[in-house]
Order: sequence, then structure tokens, then C-alpha cells
Amino acid sequence: MSDSTSTPAPSITIRKNGPLLITGDITLTDHEGNIIEPPKRPFALCRCGSSDNKPYCDGAHNRVGFCATAAEVLSE
Repeated sequence: MSDSTSTPAPSITIRKNGPLLITGDITLTDHEGNIIEPPKRPFALCRCGSSDNKPYCDGAHNRVGFCATAAEVLSE
């Protein structure tokens, strides 16, 4: 029997030509080890480098035409 109130397992999904979608119970820390509380859950982390709200995605990948899929990254 599963507990319906339990937090889902952490998961990171690479969105095609978009951000990293983070779901589940995960702790986000900065380069000094300080915990950063995401503004919402699930949340998306920028992969294109153009977000004005780093480390979070703000949709800038659409404006700049970011193009990188997991298959392309892994084949390099």
C-alpha cells in the first residue's frame, strides 16, 4: 500500500530545446552550499543561459531560439 501524501521521488527531465524540469523532493544549493528555496514546485532550471531569472527558466530559450536536445548533447 502506498502513502498518497508522500512526496514524489526526485526527477530531472531534460525538455527538448528547453529547461531542466525538476520534480519531487530535492534540495537546491548555490556554489557556497546555501540552500535556495525555489519559487514553486515543480520548477525549471535554465539551460540556455539567457534567463533574466537565473538559475530558473523564464522562457528566454524561446526568444533566443535555443536548440539542444539530450541526443545532441550526448553524441558530442
